[in-house]
Amino acid sequence: MPLVRIDALTTDATRLAALGRAVHDALTETMGFPRDDLFQILTGHDGAGSTMRYGDYLGLHRDEGVVFVGITMRRGRPAERKRALYRRIAELARVYAGTHPRNVVVTINENDAADWSFGDGIAQYAPGEEER
Repeated sequence: MPLVRIDALTTDATRLAALGRAVHDALTETMGFPRDDLFQILTGHDGAGSTMRYGDYLGLHRDEGVVFVGITMRRGRPAERKRALYRRIAELARVYAGTHPRNVVVTINENDAADWSFGDGIAQYAPGEEER
């Protein structure tokens, strides 16, 4: 179960939805997550009331089309699959949302089974004795 947070500058609901679809499709294609495993927080920033900061780190010139994608998921996927995920997100963000790949910044945070609760106050992936 990935939890995805997408922050995009100068965007609207249509672009946010397209970016969410791009990330979800990339996760299902490269990581094998089920289609219904969808947990996303999509936030648009207008540059005035809320904004994002970015630079040209590593020689990539980002502009107001920048998108930050944060993915939290369980530990254990190999580096090759993560690299494939980054590539596919950048490809699909261009196709679905018109976002240039240089503007797509992705981070993955990994955790363990006991770090998730899907509701009812239960750690469904690592239930305690009282929850079995």
